[in-house]
Amino acid sequence: MDVVEISDPGDPRLADYRDLRDVELRKHLESEHGLFLAEGEKVVRRAVEAGYDARSFLMAPRWLDGLADVVARGSGPCYVLSEALIEQVTGFHVHRGALASLRRRPLPSVDDVLAGARSVLVLEDVVDHTNVGAIFRSGAALGFDAVLLAPRCADPLYRRSIKVGMGAVFTTPWTRLPDWYDALPGLAARGFTTVALTLRPDSVPIEEAVAGVDRLALVLGSEGHGLSERWEQSADRRAIIPMAAGIDSLNVAAASAVACYVAARR
Repeated sequence: MDVVEISDPGDPRLADYRDLRDVELRKHLESEHGLFLAEGEKVVRRAVEAGYDARSFLMAPRWLDGLADVVARGSGPCYVLSEALIEQVTGFHVHRGALASLRRRPLPSVDDVLAGARSVLVLEDVVDHTNVGAIFRSGAALGFDAVLLAPRCADPLYRRSIKVGMGAVFTTPWTRLPDWYDALPGLAARGFTTVALTLRPDSVPIEEAVAGVDRLALVLGSEGHGLSERWEQSADRRAIIPMAAGIDSLNVAAASAVACYVAARR
């Protein structure tokens, strides 16, 4: 285990971990260098155990023993700093003590992700990282086999998304859809019934919409406007989650949990 103690928060070797609160800066840096960050002991462990190669680790001394086996599996060094110095580097208090910079993998094809899948989530323009992470977590917890994302969806490997999803992105096959316009007809051609959550007048309760469906693609839209008209119209079925009077919808992450629960019992 290559442990490197550092006392200068400006050390250039810590560049992967700098200014983690600056979302746009991080998106540019991580894309340019083909990396992503995992935060917290459990999430770091799950990333490495899922086979992601660690460029490096960053942690306070008290986390070394508990993550020694994980660090030993990485190809990069483990930088050890005091918690106060880590806060100076990252821009916030890393209360779970450990970070890892890991190498991204090439995204698989849609067909590879769907091979053998019976239940998949399909996301259109869900741009909030927290929501994407929560949807991955709900899908994994309730037996969904894969996630497909439209091109403008938030990055599932962004640090906040990974943290909220508790590393579900490491074990759930996923990829981005290369063709937004014909994405749902493409799934239908592969044998999936596409069920879109939407408030359109012809929507039926989710229990009814998923009844009798073998291979299901559950489709969710953006936080503000929901699904585009193209995806609403091209879905095989449209569904709602029945609400009490005066409430028209749930947050997309909450809606995904309810819909996944119902769909898992179809």
